[in-house]
Amino acid sequence: MKIAVTGAFSYSGKYIARRLLKRGEEVITLTGHPDRSDPFNGGVKAFPLEFDLQSLTESLRGVEVLVNTYWVRFDWGLNTQPGAVENTGKLVRAAVAAGVRRIVHISITNPALDSPLPYFWGKATNEAFVQESGLSYAILRPTVLFGAEDILINNIAYLLRRFPIFAVPGDGSYRLQPVFVDDLAALAVEAVYRQENIVMDAVGPDIFSFGQMVGLIGETIGHSRRLVHVPPKLALSAARFLSLFVGDVLLTPEEVDGLMAGLLVSSEPARCETRLEDWLRENRERVGQRYASELKRHYR
Repeated sequence: MKIAVTGAFSYSGKYIARRLLKRGEEVITLTGHPDRSDPFNGGVKAFPLEFDLQSLTESLRGVEVLVNTYWVRFDWGLNTQPGAVENTGKLVRAAVAAGVRRIVHISITNPALDSPLPYFWGKATNEAFVQESGLSYAILRPTVLFGAEDILINNIAYLLRRFPIFAVPGDGSYRLQPVFVDDLAALAVEAVYRQENIVMDAVGPDIFSFGQMVGLIGETIGHSRRLVHVPPKLALSAARFLSLFVGDVLLTPEEVDGLMAGLLVSSEPARCETRLEDWLRENRERVGQRYASELKRHYR
């Protein structure tokens, strides 16, 4: 088949494209970074992810399945979460116009149209676009991803390697259920070949409190630190201060609210098997050695 993957030169899209290529499929990508280093040595033809309906439609001509990983983590300049919702609507309409048969869409656990958090409201709106498109679809809802290129786990390790204490917003008892990025990719590729409409969570086997997860990261990489529980506003102020030195947005108020609301835990059975502890042990010498910048990855 000819399959389009948004963001195949980036993070989760790269793992999905890699698995599809191993199956012998023809893979193209829609990317906002056509000048980025090509991890596939020309094996994936790149088209610009320009949110013009005609341009998107032409890029998707002949594609049977669209795998969509597009989203923005936080507002930055002209790239906003409401704008990403509008763009996703255009992408879905272009898929319909181009004759795409099926969409595999990457969302988030616990999206809600009435959520006060733009991230979760936006993800729910995007799911509605997909479900109302008339196309066959699979919607996968992961939580926090971990893997070689992840942001959150790596940067927690980065801070643990460099500071004698670690500030935890609130009491740290709020939970999350991280998932290995290649496990998500395996589910996405499986969903490409299914026929029925699917909506399911894509989560790993372990549920941690945030404090437990930070402790596990520190212990595994050999840099256990004292956890200091601080009010969320103070933690955000500290994150903004550190952001000045790393030239990035370390943490947003919405991310803290989503964590503390327990939105990154699933009530469904775990469909992914890789344990964070095992992955950390295998990558203990590398994780957190360098800061992973969201702004550098997507906007610079």
